[in-house]
Amino acid sequence: QLQLVESGGGLVQPGGSLRLSCAASGFTLNYYAIGWFRQAPGKEREGVSCISNSGGSTNYADSVKGRFTISRDNAKNMVYLQMNSLKPEDTAVYYCAAGLIRTLSYSEYRYWGQGTQVTVSS
Repeated sequence: QLQLVESGGGLVQPGGSLRLSCAASGFTLNYYAIGWFRQAPGKEREGVSCISNSGGSTNYADSVKGRFTISRDNAKNMVYLQMNSLKPEDTAVYYCAAGLIRTLSYSEYRYWGQGTQVTVSS
């Protein structure tokens, strides 16, 4: 069974950091581009960051540039999202997804995790 599982979410104060992880089972991640997406209550799902299958190319939404870093370890079948200088507006459920194209458009991704909640609040 093909599955993606996110972890690492939680409650953090503004200015703090979290590292999200995305683990794959049932398939090999290194064939796929991976995207991180988020969805806040009442808002549409938005692309946060994505990385090519080799890890050599990345994209970031303007709202997270300079604060978030995406990386992957294909040997471990894992992808990460390091989030620094977190703001209350980063509060959302964060999802990882696997697809054939490196893009921030969620419609291009085939496999999705169940999401992990990130809450930034004092």
